[in-house]
Parts: sequence; structure tokens; C-alpha cells
Amino acid sequence: MSMGAYDEDEHERREQQASKVDTDFDDERTIYRGKVEYDSGDSAEALLDTFEQIKSE
Repeated sequence: MSMGAYDEDEHERREQQASKVDTDFDDERTIYRGKVEYDSGDSAEALLDTFEQIKSE
């Protein structure tokens, strides 16, 4: 048998394995409560200045 080839028994085994449904998983959804805040902060120029300052240290 060449590499990657399989016989009819192997084909049937793979078909049976592929047709099984796995129900042993937790299907409950996690509910997250809270809030998200975005801080726009400084302007782009101020951020670039800060970046340049950090980079030069």
C-alpha cells in the first residue's frame, strides 16, 4: 500500500468515526456582565511625542 492509500475497511472505519456526534461538551453560554470604557486620551501628536521619547531612552 502506498503512502496515503487505505483499504475499504479503513474507509468504513473513517466513515463511522466521522458520522458520530460528540455530545460531551458544555453547550451553555457564558454571560459576561460589566462595562467597557474607552479613553481616547491624548491627541495623536501627543502620543507620537511620547512614543519618540520612550524610544530614545
